[in-house]
Amino acid sequence: MIGFQLEPEHEELRKTVAAFAREVVAPVIGDYYERDAFPYPVIAGMGQLGLFGLPFPEACGGMGGDTFALGVALEELARVDSSVAITLEAAVCLGAMPLYLYGTEKQRMSWLPDLCSGARLAAFGLTEPGGGTDIPGGIRTRARPEKGPVNGPANGPANGPAKEDGKAGGEWVIDGSKAFITNAGTDITSLVTVLAITGNADGRHKELSSIIVPAGTPGLTVGQRYSKVGWCASDTRELSFADCRVPQDHLLGERGRGYAQFLRILDEGRVAIAALATGLAQGCVDESLRYAAEREAFGRHIGQFQAIRFTIANMEARAHTARLAWYDAAARMLAGQPVKKAAAIAKLTASDAAMANARDATQIFGGYGFMNESPVGRFYRDAKILEIGEGTSEVQRMIIARELGLEDQAPPLTRRH
Repeated sequence: MIGFQLEPEHEELRKTVAAFAREVVAPVIGDYYERDAFPYPVIAGMGQLGLFGLPFPEACGGMGGDTFALGVALEELARVDSSVAITLEAAVCLGAMPLYLYGTEKQRMSWLPDLCSGARLAAFGLTEPGGGTDIPGGIRTRARPEKGPVNGPANGPANGPAKEDGKAGGEWVIDGSKAFITNAGTDITSLVTVLAITGNADGRHKELSSIIVPAGTPGLTVGQRYSKVGWCASDTRELSFADCRVPQDHLLGERGRGYAQFLRILDEGRVAIAALATGLAQGCVDESLRYAAEREAFGRHIGQFQAIRFTIANMEARAHTARLAWYDAAARMLAGQPVKKAAAIAKLTASDAAMANARDATQIFGGYGFMNESPVGRFYRDAKILEIGEGTSEVQRMIIARELGLEDQAPPLTRRH
């Protein structure tokens, strides 16, 4: 029989993070949310718990856990607040993970210990102002190599054979912009990994590569925080690059493999986002149960009305299904099995559950659910982005259909006379 009970170490982690969310996050997050402020003390506490190092080995400063452990932590944090949960998810899955998977030993040891401790954060520069789902077609940011004096060996085997425009001592010169970048402008941001056009491999298709840009690099301009509908206690910015220069050894992984790298990162990130969305969906159940036991109408607690009971039952079923979906995707990923379809199913199922549960919880709370200081009000504002970020719901359906073997090319238009 297949079981879905957490192993003892994961259950202990779940209880620890749940207690932190209730006792540390819940009492203060509403104030940060309303002030549109980044909760540095809360993030520091998460670092002290080791949450930013969960899926990384101890040799890199991590906790020696796995991505399932990260998902457990994300779910419990999001049951209380999604801003701190997305800060963790983006810092680990989008910021530190590319360095761990594709970085040289020197790059890993230079950056990962601080990122695993939570003392510093990293960002993922993918989306552009004129782009979105069409990343290859919409990308405009360019990085051109400039030669420099040869003063040492090339970056190493992880970057493939040295090219004439990538010799040691040279620089990458980056121009362009990125939009909606999480953790890009905090006081503790250490770097952003930028996807940029580095050439045209065959004269037609863009060659895309990943380049590490440390915070504070001349030519990198960090925009003001966006005024967002939700996730108001997280940091999201636009970045611009103008003659931004970094050493050639800041190339991450093999030149020309940047898009393939980030496709893998996004697949794994979708599992993490599904866990976060499941937490929001479950948080809506938690708050609705509490309110149904307290609120009275027509001389009875509203939890005694069948309409409320059925609504909460449906909410619990959605959260339960979402949890099974992300557990399944995480298990496949850890087993080294193909995960693209399972990750898309998990992300689609969990984001649908989060949005539906947030709507139902707001309805149960009535006018109080429409107040910004209410957790349910924050859940409602935070839920919508889960159907957009890390690939829209439409993209998830496209992936699932494609993995099922369904053709995604439209037939030629029939000429009408």
